[in-house]
Amino acid sequence: MKHNFTFIDLFAGIGGIRLGFEHVGGTCVFSSEWDADAQKTYEANFNEKPAGDITKIDPKDIPDHDILLAGFPCQPFSIIGAKQGFEHETQGTLFFNIEAILKEKHPRAFMLENVRNLTAHDNGRTFKVIISHLEALGYTVYYKVLNALRFGVPQKRERIIIVGFRDNLDFKYPEGSDKIVTIDKILEPEDEVDKKLYVRPEIRDRRNAAMKEKPDYVFISHENVAGTITPHRYSCALRAGASANYLLINNERRPSGRELLRIQGFPEWFKIVVSYSAIRKQTGNSVAVPMIKAVAEQMMISLFGGSKDE
Repeated sequence: MKHNFTFIDLFAGIGGIRLGFEHVGGTCVFSSEWDADAQKTYEANFNEKPAGDITKIDPKDIPDHDILLAGFPCQPFSIIGAKQGFEHETQGTLFFNIEAILKEKHPRAFMLENVRNLTAHDNGRTFKVIISHLEALGYTVYYKVLNALRFGVPQKRERIIIVGFRDNLDFKYPEGSDKIVTIDKILEPEDEVDKKLYVRPEIRDRRNAAMKEKPDYVFISHENVAGTITPHRYSCALRAGASANYLLINNERRPSGRELLRIQGFPEWFKIVVSYSAIRKQTGNSVAVPMIKAVAEQMMISLFGGSKDE
């Protein structure tokens, strides 16, 4: 069931969170993303170039909206001096900009996405400050770690999803499914794969030799910092800053740009208008779209009532 509401898309990346909330009927009234390549991809797909650095935008200049969405970077908060206190302890961080917008616009709800380790960041202090500040703004706050693998994409990607409501509303996180989608389901036909994606024979052979035995199924292998090669039927979490050969299909080639988008659950119509290295970084920074869709559906139930099957 579609609902009529507006949202803003902060730290928008290439629009993965936007896709999830458009899916349930939302209209984006403002977006912000500072990276030029990500802006290019976003504009090509949504006909809208995001505003730049959110730290330079006055919250008063942001349109009114029903839901604030943000996949914000994780930063440490500074130790607060004796003359400062609760009011100042988030300043200098990107969370502070989210907080300032929530305080100014006071939307009906928000959804924030971050890495699983946010809860342990700075010995748990970062997360404690975030939750306490959101609650101090008058929001009923929920949080839970969800795994993209349970939402129909071939990727184990655990992310914390923080949801808040201006009113005292109940919220239930989506559970997903135990049925795992395997990597072979999203691969392009081999004759359509760019030959430049194939690694040198010595890289392939070294990876094969490093594995105790080569699986008899289509796999994607992951090389960790210690050099251990691990094959799986699904991808580990895509990473923006990983080396070019971090993930290999059957130890032979890198995933294509389209395959990387599929690993994150982006639709087939989504355009690639940047280099391979740029789309690899962008997908690593993005979200698993089906997981965000599922969260959006549950938020609609909280805000508008009814069931997601209506």
